Amino acid sequence: MRYEVDVVVVGGGGMGSAAAWRLAGRGADVVMLERFEAGHVRGASHGASRIFRVSYVEPVYIRLAHEAGRLWRELEVASGVPLLTVTGGVDHGRTPHLGLLAEAVEAAGAPGEWLAPEEAAERWPGLRYDGKVLFHPASGRLHADDALSALQAQAARLGAVVRHETPVTSIAVRGDDAVEVTAGEDVYRAKRVVVAAGAWAEKLLGGLVPLPPLRVTQEQPAYFAPMREMAWPSFVHHLDADSLEATGFLSGVYGLGTPGEGVKAGFHGTGPVVDPDDRDFRPEPAQLRILREYARAWLPGVDADAFTSISCTYTSTPTADFVLDRVGPVVVAAGFSGHGFKFVPAVGRILADLALTGHPPDTRFALKRRPTGA
Repeated sequence: MRYEVDVVVVGGGGMGSAAAWRLAGRGADVVMLERFEAGHVRGASHGASRIFRVSYVEPVYIRLAHEAGRLWRELEVASGVPLLTVTGGVDHGRTPHLGLLAEAVEAAGAPGEWLAPEEAAERWPGLRYDGKVLFHPASGRLHADDALSALQAQAARLGAVVRHETPVTSIAVRGDDAVEVTAGEDVYRAKRVVVAAGAWAEKLLGGLVPLPPLRVTQEQPAYFAPMREMAWPSFVHHLDADSLEATGFLSGVYGLGTPGEGVKAGFHGTGPVVDPDDRDFRPEPAQLRILREYARAWLPGVDADAFTSISCTYTSTPTADFVLDRVGPVVVAAGFSGHGFKFVPAVGRILADLALTGHPPDTRFALKRRPTGA
């Protein structure tokens, strides 16, 4: 069949679902096409927990996180579903990065608080601390699965059509304001297409837009069983090159407590490169062994031998900056590099702006155009 709509959103993960919500709320005739069933685990937006934080060095990310925090609350009110739990967050590690973080959030009007390791240990005894600790009270935990359900339900309430198990096979540009999206025997003709396809971005967009290199990895965090009931902040342990060489750890470590699941912890962007259509979902044994060694050394509040491994994907750019841009009728959302979920509703707003008005976000997120004639 053939359909005529204003905007097709390709991808029903966090970014695509938020775009559909914002677009429908602004009166656009929207259809969202997701290749897998509702609640699937093949992408990067499933599970019970994601860190929310505003503690970034770059002002653009701090501003975007503040906007996202307001929009998460707006979505909670609209849906009646609690999504963001504020727990506070800590950054620690022997690195100058902590000082830069503290300066950046203070300059943005949301200062953190320096704690001695002993004071932090009294508040959160489940963690061992590496030098000074930067506490930021606005950090917390998002429930990813519930967030996706709420975004899609609210998009549908506002008039969007949400279709799962509808894989897109091709996107064809027909003009500055015309694009055709093919899904099986159906063809959707629209003024705009928003492609938020996660690990499949390059497969769908290759040749259409000048994407940066996108590295798709299968990451292996885990939930560890807590030894007893205690408060857990979200946490990031920053490890510099000397520390990594001395310990054998693979990167810095992030984590957070997750009711009903345990304490989630993981290395950042260290998993093996994969084809998203050919994943085995099995943890890489060496990485999981090293993660358990980290838990024994730095997470005294968990049992490092009682764990459940997790499989998810990162789709990373060389700079870890997102791609949020538009070329003709094609709006691109890609390369969230393992730190995008906290920004989901704000990214949805950006994508709606790009689709409806062409208003671009910060140039940090722009596609790098090839010179004419190159």
